[in-house]
Amino acid sequence: MSVTGKHLGIVVAADGSPASDAAVCWAARDAALRSIPLTVVHAVVTPMATWPPVPYPDSLLIGLEDEGRKIIAHAAKIVHDAMPTDAKSTITSKLVYSTPALALVKMSTEAELIVVGSSGRGLLARGLLGSVSSSVVRHAECPVAVIRDEDPLMPDPQHAPVLVGIDGSPASELATAIAFDEASRRGVDLLAMHAWSDVEVLDISGLDWSSLEGGAERSLAESLAGWQERYPDVQVHRLIVRDRPAQQLVEKSESAQLVVVGSHGRGGLTAMLGSVSNSVLHAVRMPLIVARPS
Repeated sequence: MSVTGKHLGIVVAADGSPASDAAVCWAARDAALRSIPLTVVHAVVTPMATWPPVPYPDSLLIGLEDEGRKIIAHAAKIVHDAMPTDAKSTITSKLVYSTPALALVKMSTEAELIVVGSSGRGLLARGLLGSVSSSVVRHAECPVAVIRDEDPLMPDPQHAPVLVGIDGSPASELATAIAFDEASRRGVDLLAMHAWSDVEVLDISGLDWSSLEGGAERSLAESLAGWQERYPDVQVHRLIVRDRPAQQLVEKSESAQLVVVGSHGRGGLTAMLGSVSNSVLHAVRMPLIVARPS
């Protein structure tokens, strides 16, 4: 992924919650893999940042700023522990005075990737940060990674593949680029999944699946051809599924270390931010990158 003009590199939101800590750790490792900057940001949410704004004493702002600095310091320790000693990433911390979603969306214009936890604490209560992460995924102008604080049991997590959903749309092309890059840097295989449809095709009378499957295989092969030439080190496994892309993605994600999907498209896997994305966003336990074109 190009870093031209994206001086913030990877931007990760910190609020001190377990999900935020997991997001900071994941972001630090990913920044180190890519050798790009890491920006840790904490949003100081004052009553003036809400609507309608209300007056507040100076002591409230001082307290919120002090808490924010502690959260940033806590995140900095996580970054230090997560990054290898020879990492080439520069690290920057920021306190911003805004609602979290607005701050992250604004920063997304100068970021390679926004990383958020799936839930938060305090002013960013679990339900609220869920809406924050959803809002950032919908409106950011760069890809967004959503990280959960769960630790799913996997037989060999370091060698688990990257899973990408492909349908040939522009958003799917970006998802494919991200997935190949991540798989190459991690030294793992890539599982490329294509869904012919997002409806229950088995209910369509007289449908000849074998003929449709051939077309789907050709479409997937065309989508992967150039990327396989660019990343000859990545072993690609192709998977064609008939329908229900969200369900298939969630099931296959259990054996993957990272899932990458597009933010919109013409049906199938990258009909994102409709029913597919909402299902995947809420159900996938593994780190998820939603590819949003800038």
